[in-house]
Order: sequence, then C-alpha cells, then structure tokens
Amino acid sequence: MFDMPILLVTLLLLVIGVIAVFEASIIQAYNQFGDELFFAKRQLQWATIGFIVMMVTAYSPIEYTKKLAVPFFIVSLLLLVLVLIPGLGTKIGGATRWLDIGFFSFQPSEVSKLAIIFYFAALFEKSSKLVPFLGSLAITAGLIMLQPDLGTTIIISVVSIAIYFIAGAKWKEIVTIGVSGLTLGSILILSSPYRLARLMTFLDPNADPQGASYHIRQIIISLGSGGLVGTGIGRSLQKYRYLPEATTDSIFAVIGEETGFIGSIFIIGLFTMIAYRGLKIAQGLDDPFLRLTAVGLTVMIVSQAFLNLGAMGAIVPLTGITLPFISYGGSSLIVSLAAVGLLLNISRYTQVRHGKRKR
Repeated sequence: MFDMPILLVTLLLLVIGVIAVFEASIIQAYNQFGDELFFAKRQLQWATIGFIVMMVTAYSPIEYTKKLAVPFFIVSLLLLVLVLIPGLGTKIGGATRWLDIGFFSFQPSEVSKLAIIFYFAALFEKSSKLVPFLGSLAITAGLIMLQPDLGTTIIISVVSIAIYFIAGAKWKEIVTIGVSGLTLGSILILSSPYRLARLMTFLDPNADPQGASYHIRQIIISLGSGGLVGTGIGRSLQKYRYLPEATTDSIFAVIGEETGFIGSIFIIGLFTMIAYRGLKIAQGLDDPFLRLTAVGLTVMIVSQAFLNLGAMGAIVPLTGITLPFISYGGSSLIVSLAAVGLLLNISRYTQVRHGKRKR
C-alpha cells in the first residue's frame, strides 16, 4: 500500500497550486490573452498530465529504474547538450533552458534531476566512490550552468551530496566537497554581474529599491501585508503588476499576502510532512538502491521547496527556483509528480506499522 500522507499532501498542494495560479494570474491572463482563466487552465492540464505520470511511476516495476539508470543518465546529458544548440534551445529571459521539439517544449535540466538520482543510487549501491561522483556531478552541473541555471545546479548538487553521504562517504570528503562547492559558487557569483547584483540585494534589500532590490522588496511588502490571517483569497494587491514573477518564482508571496502567517505556515508544514515521510520511507528500506533513491527523491522535492521559501523570506538570495506543485509551469510540475510517484512506489516496500515492517 502507498504512503497515504505523501499522496494526500501532494494532491492538496496540487489543488492549492491551481487556485494560486488563477489568483496570481487573473489580470495578466486577461490582458495578454483575453481569458482570465488562461494560466489556470494550462496549469490544470499540466497537473492532470502530471497526475497520470505519477500513477504510472507509482505502479511500474521499480527494478526498471536500476536497469535504466545509466542509459537514462546518458540521455539526460545529451538533452542538456541539445538545449545549447542554436535552433533547438529556446532562449527566454536571457537563459536557454527549454528544448523545443515542435508540439511542446520542456526543460532538460528537470529531467536531469531524476536521472542523476537513479545514476548515483545505482553507482553507490555497494559503496561510495569519490572520483566517479565528482566527475559525473561536474559534467551535469557544468552543462546546466551553461544555460545558465544556478538554482537547478544548486538543487542537483545538494541532492547528489545527500545521496553520496548516505552511501557511506567520509566526513572529510563531504567537508572537502562542501568547501570546493562554496568556492566555485563564489567564483560563479562574482564573475556574473547579474548574480552579484542578486547577492548584494540579499545583503542589503534597500540598496537599490527601484532597480536590483525591487523584486525582493515587493516580496517583503507582499508577505508583510498578509499579517496573521491574510487579506483574503483574491485580495492581493501586489499581484497587480507590482510583484515580479507572481505566478512562478514569487507565487508564495501572493499566498502569504492572501492567507497570512497562518496560511504560510500551513504550506511550509505540508512540505515538512513530505520531508518527514520521505526520509521515514528511506529509513525502513533494506535495499541500498531503493534507500538511496528514496533519499534523493525526497531531498530533490524538499530542497527545491525550501530554497524557494527561503528566498521569499530573504533567508537566501533569489535564485529563480519555482515552488514544487504550486508554481506555474509544466516541466517542473510533471517531474515533481513523477518523483512523488516513484516515492509512493518505493513506499510499498516498507510499511512501518506498530513497530513491524511488512514487505
């Protein structure tokens, strides 16, 4: 039987997401397309496709993930290369992250999240191996940074390090990797005026209120306006052309404004529940591959969620990361639901009831 808390929480987040996208996009949708439901309908379509994908991954034989781990990883690298080829990759907002194959487009970096989880879980099933780990992660992260996409690079790095740690890595290796990652990250930030500006606005949100600091200041105003119980559903003022990326990166700010501190804590609690149940599933597994996969899938979803939430609360710099299951967008939503389906599939291999494990 599936882990019902994860399934129910995911479905609740999906419903919240469709409602939130509608609330945040109503004016933009009407102005651009003459249909105030435009974004909400597309989000509902993606949610439906994602739900089907979730059910497929939940019921498919889980052993296939191990057999296909290496081919899947290689395909993901090829997709990351293809997106960089002019004419194939679609450039939006200064970044080339979408691969257009005619009838639809998607982000290969989203696929690479799952691919690297399966690959490392299979690779480290018996023991951790530093050189293959560093090489595989460097190639994947390097290709994603060429798009460029620092946020996804951070998530993939966090997920990979988590799997490597659970696989039995030594603390000295983890510290070395961490220091190297921070050093490289600092170089990437300092070498890019755009990333450096985001860091400066994080350190001082009042430095350039009409320029680089505008986004984070509008987020703070939005969340602050919500108070304890919020302004009420549909009554956000910041979404009316004040808050940038209201349907994607900043959708939590709209939720916080309309539902207040109580609503915000509720959303955080839902993701915390996924983290708890996901790690609980991993803890009850005897199979090393399944355990590492469960950890990777859980960390993938939760790290993305809390990186987004942290940016909204000005705890970490803005990275352009969306909120899983809630932000507008097809690629991230479908991949996140596929990850939940796999986690549900794995949960059938370990059910803890009254201190006894059932298989």
